[in-house]
Amino acid sequence: MTSIQPIKTFEGSRKAHGQQARVEDTRGAAEDFRKAMLAGPKARYFRSFDLVKVPYPSRYGLRNAFSHERLVEYIHLQNRVFVVQFDTDSGVKTLLVSPSDHERGGETPFFRRLQDKMPQFITNRVVHRQTTVPEVVAALGLKPEDIDYITYDHLHTQDVRRWLGTHEMPATFPNAKLLVHWQEWESTLDLNPYQADWYCPNGIAGIADDKIIRFEGSVMLGDGVALVHTPGHTEGNHSIVVHTDEGLWVTSENGVSVDAYAPHLSTASGVADYAKYLGTEVIINGNTLENSVDQYISMVQEKTIAGPSQRDPRFPNVFPSSEMTRFWAFPGTKPAFYVGEAHHGSLFSP
Repeated sequence: MTSIQPIKTFEGSRKAHGQQARVEDTRGAAEDFRKAMLAGPKARYFRSFDLVKVPYPSRYGLRNAFSHERLVEYIHLQNRVFVVQFDTDSGVKTLLVSPSDHERGGETPFFRRLQDKMPQFITNRVVHRQTTVPEVVAALGLKPEDIDYITYDHLHTQDVRRWLGTHEMPATFPNAKLLVHWQEWESTLDLNPYQADWYCPNGIAGIADDKIIRFEGSVMLGDGVALVHTPGHTEGNHSIVVHTDEGLWVTSENGVSVDAYAPHLSTASGVADYAKYLGTEVIINGNTLENSVDQYISMVQEKTIAGPSQRDPRFPNVFPSSEMTRFWAFPGTKPAFYVGEAHHGSLFSP
């Protein structure tokens, strides 16, 4: 199929006057999209790789639901990169999903303050650097020139200059282009102070315009791979949907755990009781509340597209790009379901 085709399924699904009506309209559109994706071809390759574990405030990751947040200030997040390959009319394309340059991303103001006030011996125990994106690419036997695209569900904490290059810095991946929703790109160029706290300073500065592909709405990239606009966490937030042998994996940071998409089953302290009391079906990742109503709808949209996990059908087949993981220093944060890793298909070497 021709690359980057618009998806019309979700157009108008959020325009109902009632708030729950918007949820249900979007859920219905997501069910239709799920059926269409499952009826189509699979991606050639999908594999996750762990990059770094970092602390993240529990008051954001489990928004208002974690009963111990005054005692346990942080949860532990496993950040990862996904390598995806898919067919198009112009050949096989290789996509890196969430390729965080975690060495530079630490300059994001919020995390810079966190590092500065945390003693180094504690930082050494709670920040676990596992590998880097170039090391992942090399370990797979791919060359830097083989990477066609990179994308992130949104640009919080991301510094993409080393990957794409600037006038002063050669590109690590010289042929790669950034796939980004136009609203996310425009927002990143003109941030208010609350937003700027979560964006890496100058993270997109000096990147040539021909390195950026701005898309609108939701799009199909090729066989078995879609970028679905899921606004709320940021206006231009999108989720990555990949058709694999395990069904449709849906990846973003709208939720920091599969527990966030099935909170009534959560083992994190207080989350299940909170979900029951409130009647909520998701727990949003709430570090920036640009539009929490839309983010709630987007998480329902994501879990509906994902459908039930083949590993445990009680949970949806979502795969957070930064996933809450058990850590001895943060009691009460063990999730009921942890994806960890996934591997589908065979790598194509260009």
